[in-house]
Amino acid sequence: MGRKFEVRKASMAKTMLKKSRIYSRFGKEIYMAAKQGGANTDSNLALRSLVDKAKKAQVPTDVIKRNIQKAERGLGEDFHPIRYEGFGPGGIGIIVDTLTDNVNRTVSEVRNCFTKIGAKMGRSGTVEHSFDHLSHTTIKGMSEEEVFETLLMADIDILEISEEDGLVEIEADGYELDKIQETLTESNDSIEIVEAESGWYPQNHIELTNEEQALFDKFMTLANDVEDIQEVYHNIKED
Repeated sequence: MGRKFEVRKASMAKTMLKKSRIYSRFGKEIYMAAKQGGANTDSNLALRSLVDKAKKAQVPTDVIKRNIQKAERGLGEDFHPIRYEGFGPGGIGIIVDTLTDNVNRTVSEVRNCFTKIGAKMGRSGTVEHSFDHLSHTTIKGMSEEEVFETLLMADIDILEISEEDGLVEIEADGYELDKIQETLTESNDSIEIVEAESGWYPQNHIELTNEEQALFDKFMTLANDVEDIQEVYHNIKED
């Protein structure tokens, strides 16, 4: 990976949930991807990307297959993505991404995570404006120039692109991730997508005291118990 790419990736302060929650998180996302785009990973690139990520996260194969089959059979609930924002200890910004089939339940449980540490949720946009939503894709099998021209023809704006040791690294808007993968694989079926992810990157970081860090740790303990929370982003300065 190029240094700039790695530095940018490292700036995404993302807190992973515990293992059992990771299984649940991927299960929901895989189910919805298969339901919306079909169960064939050859034609559904969003599903293929999720399956690859799930395997890297050591999600059991039966969890992956079960959720794909559930979508094929039309079983299960519809889940809707909802983003919550708030301010935590030391004035940090917190973004909570959820996937839920019951909005009233989810908002109550997420609010509880904030209130139990003396923090509060904010209105939509109060935190998000201080983060950048970006995607990072790493591929091999095409040159930087080929990738640039292919994405340009598809009207995809590239923020940064670089090539090192045969790997091309692309930074773009976070909502373009699936389109980037689809465009590149359709243009060249021999390329390999080494890595692809999107997330919220803080523009500035805040350093917490030990007491404030303890409160945030409590927040995450509470968040780990909320089934609908998929991801938590923050702007804590980390060592």
